[in-house]
Amino acid sequence: MSRPLIGITAYVEPVGWGVWRDVPAVLLPEAYVRAVTAAGGRAVVLPPDDRDADVLRVLDGLLLAGGADVDPARYGQLPAPRTESRPGRDAGELALLTAALDTDLPVLGVCRGMQLLAVAAGGSLYQHLPDVVGHDLHRPAPGVYGGHGVRFAPGSLAATVLAGVVRVNSYHHQAVADPGRLTATGWSDDGVVEAVEDPHRPFLLGVQWHPENEPDPRPIAALVRAAGEHRSAREHRAGPALPVTSLPGRARDATSR
Repeated sequence: MSRPLIGITAYVEPVGWGVWRDVPAVLLPEAYVRAVTAAGGRAVVLPPDDRDADVLRVLDGLLLAGGADVDPARYGQLPAPRTESRPGRDAGELALLTAALDTDLPVLGVCRGMQLLAVAAGGSLYQHLPDVVGHDLHRPAPGVYGGHGVRFAPGSLAATVLAGVVRVNSYHHQAVADPGRLTATGWSDDGVVEAVEDPHRPFLLGVQWHPENEPDPRPIAALVRAAGEHRSAREHRAGPALPVTSLPGRARDATSR
């Protein structure tokens, strides 16, 4: 059986390589791809595109990656001074997410991805977390991960997937204030929401940290497993494929030679 196909949403940022400088490019930290591959999946990078979500027809799971802030207009607020949003990325990812929810496609949101899940569910965000918790431990310095303890609601998907995990990495300056229709099931030592989920769906999970950069990226492995189960269920509903000799027009083609 082929590997489950996991679509991973990508950044569009000005970057440089070789002789080129400040060129808008579609990019994604390789850690996401490595984690999906290690879990037995096949990564498919998805640039921002809000025209349609047809690509989901061939995917078995969706990973909403980290990145810049969600546009505050999406949850009815004006941007704060430190908010840096990417409205085009929001539009493309929300189109994918809406279509994924319509078919119960397994979805994992990482960092910004978790925040987008909450906003799509009618929730809201804290635009600058240090103003709320009074410290910078969730993003100590540019390009430097923090770390903190974490706890999960007993019996939740997060608790099942992350059994035994008591500490995670951290790099974010925004956080979920209201999970909307989702359920908060994980919290840091200072009470910041670290996991959200929808218990009424087969697999919809958001984590505030970056499991792709953890030694044990369990949430990504759980997404790949759920994607494999989703593919098996979809193929079962579709029934067995017709043999090649039974395809329409096959007999006619064979006798016309």
